[in-house]
Amino acid sequence: MFSDDRWLLPEGIEEVLPTEARRLEFLRRQVLDLFDSWGYLLVMTPMIEYIESLLIGTGHDLDLQTFKLIDQISGRMMGVRADMTPQVARIDARNSRPGNPVRLCYLGTVLHTQADHLEKTRSPLQVGAELYGHAGCASDLEVICLMLEMFSVLGLENIHLDLGHVGIYRGLVAQAGLNAAQEAELFDILQRKSAPDLRDFFDSNPAAPSSTQMLSGLVELHGDASVIGDAYALLAGGNGQVLEALADLETIAKSLSVRFPSLPIHFDLAELRGYHYHRGIVFAALAQGYGREIARGGRYDGIGKPFGQDRSATGFSADLKVLAKLAYRDVSSRRTVFAPSDEDEALRVKVTSMRAEGWRVISELAGQTANSADMGCQFELLKQPGGWELYPAPDCNKFIA
Repeated sequence: MFSDDRWLLPEGIEEVLPTEARRLEFLRRQVLDLFDSWGYLLVMTPMIEYIESLLIGTGHDLDLQTFKLIDQISGRMMGVRADMTPQVARIDARNSRPGNPVRLCYLGTVLHTQADHLEKTRSPLQVGAELYGHAGCASDLEVICLMLEMFSVLGLENIHLDLGHVGIYRGLVAQAGLNAAQEAELFDILQRKSAPDLRDFFDSNPAAPSSTQMLSGLVELHGDASVIGDAYALLAGGNGQVLEALADLETIAKSLSVRFPSLPIHFDLAELRGYHYHRGIVFAALAQGYGREIARGGRYDGIGKPFGQDRSATGFSADLKVLAKLAYRDVSSRRTVFAPSDEDEALRVKVTSMRAEGWRVISELAGQTANSADMGCQFELLKQPGGWELYPAPDCNKFIA
């Protein structure tokens, strides 16, 4: 006897039924065709590989999200991919020539040990695009524009963009002379945007007054485009890294406002999303009515260094399952025809021709009792004196495919 829970799936693991699977596949093709039109070439990464390769150069959070197991052939520890970005960076580092910008994209299922707090899934369908080998603002701008164009292709509306730059914080920390432990503590406080904790931190860890003022002021530097002007005023005493980062942020923001004049942009200079991973611009896209970002990205120079090439890199990723839930793009079903069980050669030719024209043709199996409507068909082929003709299926409102 089987137990009553034999159909249960693990928590956070779901199956995709035909209607949603068709929608996901349609949107997948739209996205990958868009990426290809921009010159981003598709790569497919291994689902599982040795852990030291899979996690090299990544943060602690990714390590915790990775399922691990022992390879029965080699005895070595392996991991199931929880993020495809490091794998794609390895592909670039191992196969590209120095100096050549390379554009790569990917789409596939990843597996997480813990579920996303909002979607409750542990198996996102990760899609992303990465640009390697260029260190300037132009490449950051390109990947942000590609992300926004992806939303347009999918029919997502009311998108908001969050922009920041982790180089500002990195430069200020270096200028203040904080050690690693102090930097980590301050990082945690800034993520909570706690002004009282900031005061306590600098009481316990004295720094130059100018550094204290600039680092403490980061929590107030969030809002619309006026934040850029406020940042220049507050951070005027910052070192070269700080001022260069702020200039890059301003350049990208101005270009985006020209290309997407109706796009709401929110700036937050204390937002250090992916701080241990990113090295420059960081960004996230949000959709109205959804409680977290729908895509995120930024610059992560040097990720390929462990694989032999210290390449500049920038890109973004998203979960196509989430995008599909929010997308307004209509995915019309294909016209579906029921072909009766008949060995007539003319019927076989007709079916082959209709499939080539884009119809979905379901052939009746000998002895089956289900009719055209039961099979979810809108039309059926009926034999007439002049050949096989197309007719509406009886009760075709039962169409469900």
